[in-house]
Amino acid sequence: MCMNKILNEIINLMERAGTRPLETEVPGLSMIKGDIPTHQLTALYKPTIGFTVQGTKILSIGERNITLKGPSYYVLPVHVPAAGSVHSDRDGRPYMSLGLELKQNVLQSLLRDLPEDLIPAPFEQFDACDIDMEFMEAWLRLLRLTKTPRDIPALAPAYEREILYRVLMGPQGWYLRQLGLRESNVSKISQTIIWLRDNYAKSIDIGELAAKTGMAVNTFHRQFKRATGLSPIQFQKQLRLMEARNLIAFEGFTVAGAAYQVGYQSPSQFNREYSRFFGSSPARDTEKLRRIESMRD
Repeated sequence: MCMNKILNEIINLMERAGTRPLETEVPGLSMIKGDIPTHQLTALYKPTIGFTVQGTKILSIGERNITLKGPSYYVLPVHVPAAGSVHSDRDGRPYMSLGLELKQNVLQSLLRDLPEDLIPAPFEQFDACDIDMEFMEAWLRLLRLTKTPRDIPALAPAYEREILYRVLMGPQGWYLRQLGLRESNVSKISQTIIWLRDNYAKSIDIGELAAKTGMAVNTFHRQFKRATGLSPIQFQKQLRLMEARNLIAFEGFTVAGAAYQVGYQSPSQFNREYSRFFGSSPARDTEKLRRIESMRD
């Protein structure tokens, strides 16, 4: 089967996808397509292998803007706050993508079966990677299971392992391997990120966070920024602002109430940082979000 035929079958199997992420019958596999609002793409992204099937996604992580043009894949080995936009392809066909959530236990199990020297040397941490026919076929096999749910328990784990294996053998394989090694810097930073995700409203002490990882403060700071594109303080700030945005727009919180809820002591500081990050005041920005969401429902 040629790559165009594989791609066309994948596109047909994604027919029911829409502009909100659709969790499929296969655990951890999601799909999305269409003109996705930019506010929805400003979020904390889970550790994921993403397959841009069609169109283009531009993702902003820290100070980097990465263009993910289909068909290609990318790897986010840790949680990262990011902003994005999506675009149709040059023929006007809608943006489409698949996501497979990374499970550390599955990755660790696979790594135990692979020789250490098999994984390629380090490459650029995050970028679009070319997808070859064998890798695309693995995605197709996983996606076909949505049509035969009874086969999922027996076959999905095998196809998921194959996708992980193909990534490990690719240009971002080294970073994925680091996530699977318990004592690697990437794995330690990943645990810190999970703590920050769950405790973003608390004040943080960089020295204490570094000590928990067993790293010197400078090393910790450098490794954290390498993994996420942000300093720990920037990471926490973006989490706070994203959560406050949801509280104001969709949970009925006042601007001041949301600011205090996410850990700000000064509403004026919150307003300044919110406006700088989202490009508009909290009241104006969240009113626009409510208007967009009401039009979609």
